[in-house]
Amino acid sequence: MHKKNIIIIGGGLGGMSAAISLATLPNVSITLIEKNNHLGGKLNQTKKQGFTFDLGPSIFTMPHLFEPLFKMHNKNMEDYFKLVPVRPHWRNFFPDGKVLNLEASIDLMQETNDFLNETDIKELKSFYDYTETLYNFSKATLFEHQSEKKLDTLKYYKPWKIIKDSDMFKTMDQGTRKHLSNPYLIDTMNFFIKYVGASPFEAPAVMNLLSYIQWKFDLWYVEGGMFQLSKGLEKLIKELDITVIKNAEVKSLSTTHNAIHTLRLKNGKTLHSDIVISNMEAIPFYEKIAHIPETQLKSLKDKYPASCSGFALHLGLNKSYPQLAHHNIFHGENQAEHFNAIFNDKELPSDPTIYLVAPMKTDPSQGPKDHEIIKILPHIPNLDRDKPFTQNEYHSFKKILLDKLERMGLKDIRKHIVTEEIWTPETIMNTYSSTHGSIYGTLAHKEKNMGFKFPKRSTFFNNLYFVGGSTNPGGGMPMVVLSGQQALAQIKRKYFN
Repeated sequence: MHKKNIIIIGGGLGGMSAAISLATLPNVSITLIEKNNHLGGKLNQTKKQGFTFDLGPSIFTMPHLFEPLFKMHNKNMEDYFKLVPVRPHWRNFFPDGKVLNLEASIDLMQETNDFLNETDIKELKSFYDYTETLYNFSKATLFEHQSEKKLDTLKYYKPWKIIKDSDMFKTMDQGTRKHLSNPYLIDTMNFFIKYVGASPFEAPAVMNLLSYIQWKFDLWYVEGGMFQLSKGLEKLIKELDITVIKNAEVKSLSTTHNAIHTLRLKNGKTLHSDIVISNMEAIPFYEKIAHIPETQLKSLKDKYPASCSGFALHLGLNKSYPQLAHHNIFHGENQAEHFNAIFNDKELPSDPTIYLVAPMKTDPSQGPKDHEIIKILPHIPNLDRDKPFTQNEYHSFKKILLDKLERMGLKDIRKHIVTEEIWTPETIMNTYSSTHGSIYGTLAHKEKNMGFKFPKRSTFFNNLYFVGGSTNPGGGMPMVVLSGQQALAQIKRKYFN
């Protein structure tokens, strides 16, 4: 019997998850091709002057979605990486000096934030119940089953409950304001949208499930740095006899009867394929490898635009700031203006909301004693704009960021910089072949796609499947890992029944 050749393009979390999942199939040969010199995709790392910088994701939640990758091969996840809970979940700094801890439970929030009154806590509990309903809807339609578009939800959920349980006609911000009146809580809950790189004023209300997920499944750090997650999965891949080719790039393909049968690498080598999985985002794959004409891609681009990008500033400091938690949000004066600048004006925000990670608060081993690592990551527009940002604009934006952090309590931060690493949308696009330098795949937008992403099964090739943040069930590490497991279910149904 002919062994099926499965080729996976891209060794990000989606590609790794797909490889591990597909290794449960009988009589298959799996080859994972990665253009960079590491597996993990945006899970990446660099070391400078005694500091270890995690260059990619910093939030780990929903560990139960990672566990099946190990259980399906009779392994224990704890043997591959260790998880440490993060407390508090985030610390929110506001321009008026107010500080709000987002804790692991609402009861804890009442204990540690003395300015929250009984009404605030009552509203938070109502908001929690609302987000739980949104999660249960998504779990039934996207996570446990594979709804790829709005109509698919009818197969897995009572039709008369869909509108209410998904809060279909509201945006995320409208859903938040329906339950909360405290402006500090509204800004905090709206900013969960950072996990998927969208705007709470344009994303569907169902995205409010993000806060429930964090409360329900907790927030974690991978001991030794987030890159250890990638190393753990790579260790498992090696044990499963999956062929991995790093520093290799797929440049073109050949087809017969709308099926991809050959992939050509940059070095001239060709690989025969029965099934192809792309962890490369759909639009770059169609443009750069499949060479699909622009006229055929326009409707897909309109429906599934790219999420925002980011300006990542990784600093090693010779000073520690005790007021910081592991995860921190430095809010702006006007959240609506911040998101409008990024998503509508497509400009660098003048008063950006800054996500700041200080991993040494949980893991002092990541840098020298009495030092601090901080990763500053404000969202900025992706490169789908009339002209690229100039180096002068990036330099001015860096000044805005450091001025704001100094103004909001990180005194003399510039004087204490030992080393730095900067990533722009161009760096992100060139390193990961992402659409316009997007960080999170496809944009969640109420009007354009109701939060749905590219279907996993390709519309152009009948043996091509997509995994990762540009496809369903969505962006963020847990969803990306789930997409790889879901691809197995679709492939099994088609080829192994």
